[in-house]
Amino acid sequence: MQKQDQCPRAKINQSYCNCTYSCSRHAICCECLHYHRQRGELPACYFTADEEKTYNRSIEFFIQRRTK
Repeated sequence: MQKQDQCPRAKINQSYCNCTYSCSRHAICCECLHYHRQRGELPACYFTADEEKTYNRSIEFFIQRRTK
């Protein structure tokens, strides 16, 4: 059984998840948030489509893009 099958909101989350990286946390927001928080990052949903494509999830990058 995949993680997506175990999450009751996975199908709903799918419509909001803009991450283009293939991983086991796709559309499992709680796991994605925990994963990126442990790494000092933000998940893809905090970034625009163009920013997300850089795969730069750093908080510094997020702040830089919003303080232009």
